[in-house]
Amino acid sequence: MGSFSIWHWIIVIVVVLLLFGRNKISDLMGDVAQGIKAFKKGMADDEKPGETKAETKTIDHKAETSSSSDNLKARSES
Repeated sequence: MGSFSIWHWIIVIVVVLLLFGRNKISDLMGDVAQGIKAFKKGMADDEKPGETKAETKTIDHKAETSSSSDNLKARSES
């Protein structure tokens, strides 16, 4: 039950070719190649230097002062 010999692989390839045919397999591989090219093109478009990035908005938030936190503690204790 070790690894398959070369004859096993040849038989598997012949059966796959008979079931799917050469045309379907080549079409499938062409579709995979087009998908890879589209992915690479999309990644290259994202990394273009010189593009202006959208401005980021910031929200200023004031931290609680010690006197207001003391007031909260006093309220919770009573």
